[in-house]
Amino acid sequence: MSRAAAVSPAHPAASTTPPDSAPLASPGAKSPAPRHSTTFKRLQARLRGLVGKAIEDFRMIEDGDRVMVCLSGGKDSYTLLDILLSLQRSAPVKFDLVAVNLDQKQPGFPAHVLPGYLTALGVPFHVIEQDTYRVVKRVIPEGRTMCSLCSRLRRGALYRYAAENGITKIALGHHREDIVETMFLNMFFGGRLRAMPPKLLSEDGRHIVIRPLAYVPEREIERYARARAFPIIPCRLCGSQDNLQRVAVKKMLTDWEREFPGRTEAIFSALCNVATSHLADPATFDFPGLDARRARVLAEAAAAGIPAGDEPGPQREPWEE
Repeated sequence: MSRAAAVSPAHPAASTTPPDSAPLASPGAKSPAPRHSTTFKRLQARLRGLVGKAIEDFRMIEDGDRVMVCLSGGKDSYTLLDILLSLQRSAPVKFDLVAVNLDQKQPGFPAHVLPGYLTALGVPFHVIEQDTYRVVKRVIPEGRTMCSLCSRLRRGALYRYAAENGITKIALGHHREDIVETMFLNMFFGGRLRAMPPKLLSEDGRHIVIRPLAYVPEREIERYARARAFPIIPCRLCGSQDNLQRVAVKKMLTDWEREFPGRTEAIFSALCNVATSHLADPATFDFPGLDARRARVLAEAAAAGIPAGDEPGPQREPWEE
């Protein structure tokens, strides 16, 4: 049996966390819960379990991997690094972690925060300095969404670093809600049934991107980030844009969740249980071949002496009654 991706903690409740080295907290955040409290330990165990399961389900991390954790300064990437560090100490496979931040030269960006945090934490890290901010502001007209170009420039810089430094996996901090929101964005504005996969091979085939937080609800990341008092750095480039379609989709899901608790989880579950035969994409399912399959089944039934109509009927779904 391969030792690959067996990162799921055997005893999640017995985990430890890195030293408390994040004195800065996001504006307006509540006082952090004591990290030795039962509530915090349960929350940490829950996140470790979900991340470990995602890593195991999708074989995200192999023995000997060098994993680059892309650290933006937001709650998601801080939580990702924290949980991976915790799992690294107890995992049956050996893997290295390096935190990488892209300093996009946004005005007012507190460049000292992440290096100070990571140095105190004792985590290997590197800061890539690239003025993508000026490029985006020059190319994108005022009032237009900046995300697409910004994302491409950021991805290019991170891929270059990965290629030049022996990185085998690139870990991003996208969580469950990010994945569901992306599906609706692609449906509503791109006409495609597509989301963010937990594990992805880049278009050039040179990089593997993983999303270990794929099973984690955003609300639990928010609770964890408050408890750990991470030094949150807000994005003033795209996060402040009020016209983002993602903002509208997030509001739609929030409203749904308020009226029908558990709906987001159900949608994500649907993404993990896809029946291509019940969709309408001839590139992913052999619809023309159904006639041949039917003829084969009828021939086999006749050869076995099974009268027509004796086969068990299809199971009906509750909404078909």
